[in-house]
Amino acid sequence: MLTTREAAQLLERQDNILILTHRRPDGDTIGCAAGLCAALRLRGKEAYILSNPDVTAVNAVYAAPYWAPEGYEPSFVASVDIAARSLFFPAAEAYFPRIGLAIDHHPSFEGFGAAQCIDPSRAACGEIVYEICRELGEVTAEVALPLYAAVATDTGCFVYANTTANTHMVAAALLATGINYFSVNKRHFRTKSLKRLQLESLLVERMHVYDGGALAVSAIPLADMARLEATERDAEDIAAFVGQVEGVKTGVTIRERKDGSCKISL
Repeated sequence: MLTTREAAQLLERQDNILILTHRRPDGDTIGCAAGLCAALRLRGKEAYILSNPDVTAVNAVYAAPYWAPEGYEPSFVASVDIAARSLFFPAAEAYFPRIGLAIDHHPSFEGFGAAQCIDPSRAACGEIVYEICRELGEVTAEVALPLYAAVATDTGCFVYANTTANTHMVAAALLATGINYFSVNKRHFRTKSLKRLQLESLLVERMHVYDGGALAVSAIPLADMARLEATERDAEDIAAFVGQVEGVKTGVTIRERKDGSCKISL
């Protein structure tokens, strides 16, 4: 297991680097990939992010300058915020045997990659990537902005129980670079589409409460998504909504998938 300094030293010895993100990418995986890619380019490295077909418009803004061109052939492959092989989308799966460095913060990390930099004590993978970028050199605003998005989104803007003192210290260091953090917070936490609000209304209508109000369960069928013409952007991180009800300790959101299965989020 590598320290963040050792991970940075490994990357320093590489070039022509491709960074992988996970299926249904969130702000943490995209922000980590964009921040790391920016830091590597500042070191004179050729680095790209493998294009992710599932990325939403709100997160694509961070990765847009770094998408790999079609046919790009890397010499070294790194993954960020990916805990399991099942989270690799088809194009990324092809690179699974070639991962030279896996960076992650999930306790469930499955142990793939020739080298790993894993720290389950971190609230977001962005905290780990920040330290790697700091070891690589100066963390500029270009590097810091997507990393702030990574840390902020994986902690629910610093309100989830995973938030630690280190999370705030990393965020403070990123803010000190002069980034426009307000735009990130507005984009992710203070803006909702009308379709998103309609989905939330449906969740409330269909909510079932158990255990004296401590457990709430709701569901989003595909038929409702289609009727509202809602996209994944409208439903992003909607699983957290049920847990916002007063008195609820455990929120359960069930989403129907196109293959007939369901995804249950706790």
